Amino acid sequence: MTASPQPSGRSFPGSGLAKGLAVTLRTMTKKTVTAQYPAVQPDLPPRTRGVIGLFEENCTVCMLCARECPDWCIYIDSHKETVPPAAPGGRERSRNVLDRFAIDFSLCMYCGICIEVCPFDALFWSPEFEYAETDIRDLTHERDKLREWMWTVPAPPALVPAAEEPKEYAAARKSADRTAAQQATEAAAAAEAAQPEPTEPQSTQPESDRPEDGDAR
Repeated sequence: MTASPQPSGRSFPGSGLAKGLAVTLRTMTKKTVTAQYPAVQPDLPPRTRGVIGLFEENCTVCMLCARECPDWCIYIDSHKETVPPAAPGGRERSRNVLDRFAIDFSLCMYCGICIEVCPFDALFWSPEFEYAETDIRDLTHERDKLREWMWTVPAPPALVPAAEEPKEYAAARKSADRTAAQQATEAAAAAEAAQPEPTEPQSTQPESDRPEDGDAR
């Protein structure tokens, strides 16, 4: 049998204590930096994942966020309403109306999948983080609270100079131009229809002075 190798370095008694005291002495000579929270709010990075804000005007109740959430912590309720036709003779349409949008932040793991899969940009990250509660049941926040957090969402970064315009902007501009052209055509047609028809000028001569048939003057 071979003997186990002996450690090359020998430690004297109390060496660990001496190392700890050396670290303490080095730390004592440095200036302390204390974050004066909550009097002074911390500077958070722009991509901070605090809470999720809801811009409910963009929500179409497609349920993608609730279906893709791995924790099933998004609760959505809605109902259908009938929309009258936009033009005479058109068909009525039905649309979903949002009744409830709630997120249980006691289950949320802040993965951001709901924000990524939303096709209409209705969910955004907000840097707000002061929403602690004394009861875990109060961590389910309804759409009113989510809407308040929406106004704390930072503005998106500026576009790179000479960058290509997003296709959503181009599509919206084309739609607006098409609508404006259609309205201008309808206004011109309505103005043309409102103009009175020209009438033949009436003679101001008295009947006695008018030439009779066969008379030449």
